[in-house]
Amino acid sequence: MISLPDVGSTVFEHADPHVVSDYVNQHVGAHCIRRPRRVAAQASLRHRRFGQLDLCSLSYGDRVQVTSPALETIYHLQLLLRGHCLWRGQGEEHYFAPGELLLINPDDPVDLTYSEDCAKLIVKLPATLLEQVCADNHWRAPQQGIRFNTSRHALRQLSGIDSLLALICQEAAAEHCHQPLQEQYSRIIASKLLCTLASNVCREPTGDSCPSFGRITDYIDEHLKKDISVEQLAQLANMSPRSLYALFERQAGTTPKSFIRQRRLQQIHHQLSDSAARVRNITEIAMDYGFMHLGRFSESYKSTFGELPSDTLRRHH
Repeated sequence: MISLPDVGSTVFEHADPHVVSDYVNQHVGAHCIRRPRRVAAQASLRHRRFGQLDLCSLSYGDRVQVTSPALETIYHLQLLLRGHCLWRGQGEEHYFAPGELLLINPDDPVDLTYSEDCAKLIVKLPATLLEQVCADNHWRAPQQGIRFNTSRHALRQLSGIDSLLALICQEAAAEHCHQPLQEQYSRIIASKLLCTLASNVCREPTGDSCPSFGRITDYIDEHLKKDISVEQLAQLANMSPRSLYALFERQAGTTPKSFIRQRRLQQIHHQLSDSAARVRNITEIAMDYGFMHLGRFSESYKSTFGELPSDTLRRHH
C-alpha cells in the first residue's frame, strides 16, 4: 500500500460507482464502466484542480472494468495506491500492484479492471501543458503529438517522481497555495516526466556547438553487444566524461551506463516478444548483451517490463 497526502476535500464517500463515474467523465477523462450488480455503494473520490493539473484520488469499492477508446487531448499518470488493477494494452496484459505507474497517452485505448479494494491517484495533464513545456525549453516535439514510449513503470525506479507527487499532493491539500505557484508545479511535473521517461520529444538544443546526442545514441544502438565505456562516448562526443554525464542528464534524465543498460533490456524484450525471432535461450541472449549475472538481469527485466523474461518468451513463442 502506498501512502500520499490527501489531494483535496471529499467529493463522494460510499457512493454509487456510476455516480462517481459520471463525475470523473466531466472532470478527469471520458470513459465508461461495467461492474457486477451489487447493492452496496462503496465508491469514493477526492478531486482538486491544481494549476493545469487535475488530481483525483479514486476508489470504486467494487470490481469495475473501465474502458475508453482514447483520452484524446489529455495524459493520465495513474499511481496504484492499494489493491490491484489489470491493464490490457499494446497486445499485453499486466496486473498493476501498489507502487506501479501507468502512463496513458491521448491516443491510447483504455482497458482497466479494478479489484474491489483498488485505489488510485490519477494526475490529469492536458496535452497543451506538455507542448508548452517543450516550447519553453526549446525542445522539438513531433507535429503528430507527444507520445511516451512505455506505459508501465515502477515508481521506485523513477528518481524523484515519488517525492514530487507527494509534494504536489501536499500543496494541493493546503488551504492557501497561490495560482502562480500551482502553475509552476504543473510545469515541473510535466518537465520531470519528459526528462525521466522515454518519449518522441527531442530535447537536444539546436545550436551547432552542441554535441549530437542522436549520434551518441546511434553508436550505442549499433554496439549494444560490445563493451561501451564512458570514455569511448566522451571521445565520440568530443567532450570530457563530466560533460557527457551532464548531457545525458539533460537529454535522457539518467547516466550513460543506465541509458545503455535500458537500451539493452529493450532490445532483449523486443527479441523475446518477436515470434519470428530465432531465440535460442534466455541465458545466451542475456550474455550476448553483457548481462553476466542472470539473477540481477531477471530482476532488472521484471522491474522494467513487469514480468520475467521467461514469461515474455512463453507468451510469444
